[in-house]
Amino acid sequence: MDINELILYERKRGDCYRLLSACFYLPKKELFLGEHLFKNLSALLKSICPEAAIFSAEMEESIQEYNNEELSIEYAKLFVGPFELKAPPYGSVYLNGERKVMGDSTMEVIKMYHDKGLSIDEDFKELPDHIAVELEFMNYMIYKEIDTCMNSKLEDVIEVLKYQELFLKKYLGAWVSNFSKAIIENSDNPFYISLAKCTEVFIKTDMDYISETIRKK
Repeated sequence: MDINELILYERKRGDCYRLLSACFYLPKKELFLGEHLFKNLSALLKSICPEAAIFSAEMEESIQEYNNEELSIEYAKLFVGPFELKAPPYGSVYLNGERKVMGDSTMEVIKMYHDKGLSIDEDFKELPDHIAVELEFMNYMIYKEIDTCMNSKLEDVIEVLKYQELFLKKYLGAWVSNFSKAIIENSDNPFYISLAKCTEVFIKTDMDYISETIRKK
């Protein structure tokens, strides 16, 4: 894979993380469909993770069955409350063994953000280890990698990839399977079930890709 092919592939990876992240915020059906979110996601996934593309296509089909209010009710049941969260979207709930937010792993994730020059906007309402935020962070790191590809030496690119690998293995990739399982077990909504499966399969595939790329370099 030459440098141009690598950059194209990395852009596809980053855009997949960005589009999946959007799906874990409060649903906006008309915006999702108007921006062709699912068509774009499926097109990207077909070339880098065909197994996940099956589920993104199911997302596009199944979201047609619901209006915004119905989607929002299901979103709240799974991710917001006000009572028990059926599928808490926070890494610390799964990683710290105490089913609580803002655990030690959250502090570690914040440090990783800071290490890359990022901070959480004080007006932002979600916690730092929310699934959408961690997906966005992966998108950010991939675009930092692309910038490094164009302006630095190969060893610098590998260091950025190793940081992505660390983040996935220790944080996002370490809890996404349990998170996906919680959604599947607590929802009968095919849109969110397909979203859970799509996200899990894509992240697992991406972890393998990063590890293989580092080894080959």
